[in-house]
Amino acid sequence: MNIFHPRTLVIHPGFKDLEEFILSIPERFDNNEGTVIHKGRNELRTMEYNGRKFVVKSFHAPNFINRFVYGIFRPSKAKRSYDHAEMLLKIGVGTPQPVGYMNIRSGGLFDRSYYVSCESTCPYIYQNLFEQKFEYEEEVLRAIGRTTAVLHEHGYAHKDYGRANILFQKVPDGIKLEIVDLNRMAIGPLDIKAGCKNFERLPATPQMHRWMAEEYAKARGFDAEKCFELMVAYRSTQPGKIDNRY
Repeated sequence: MNIFHPRTLVIHPGFKDLEEFILSIPERFDNNEGTVIHKGRNELRTMEYNGRKFVVKSFHAPNFINRFVYGIFRPSKAKRSYDHAEMLLKIGVGTPQPVGYMNIRSGGLFDRSYYVSCESTCPYIYQNLFEQKFEYEEEVLRAIGRTTAVLHEHGYAHKDYGRANILFQKVPDGIKLEIVDLNRMAIGPLDIKAGCKNFERLPATPQMHRWMAEEYAKARGFDAEKCFELMVAYRSTQPGKIDNRY
């Protein structure tokens, strides 16, 4: 470890052979290795190592004040992503298998962090429901209602529950769902209003809301019609809302 850029490395027990790979991630990013799948404040790339594919998320360097905050008072976004993934898997909610994370300090202050997971096998995201027709669309929406209910019953709410962060795939025994982008999670009790509000960033037609509301209400012991009304109402408050299909 470089004394001027100390690194904190955590690796899942099943992936201890990837230590060299994870330690080399900053240099791999600098050399533009892998395939970029998202680039904004944070950058997401797929990378291959020893015949296996992984998704690596590089979190942007925080501002000066947050370099103190993340270094002392708050866990890094990479650590939160890893911990939340472990948490979801324990309660039976799908998410790509977490592999590990690394924090890097510079000059005694927090600098950068990276989160590594296995690549998901799910070929579609929620947004695709608005771009093409799926014969099993109802199954997907009902699965989302049930899965969200499991999260909420355990007191977890995804704070960026949007169209790109729900992955799905049709499998022989139903629908496989995976939730991604887990660094921002609220933890605490969710009543019917807070629970239904958590759907507000998901575009939906009335029928789509109906399917999600029915399964969500059934799983949590709520009134389905009330859940439907709340989901529609909360969605209508979103700025620039356009829920056009295909």
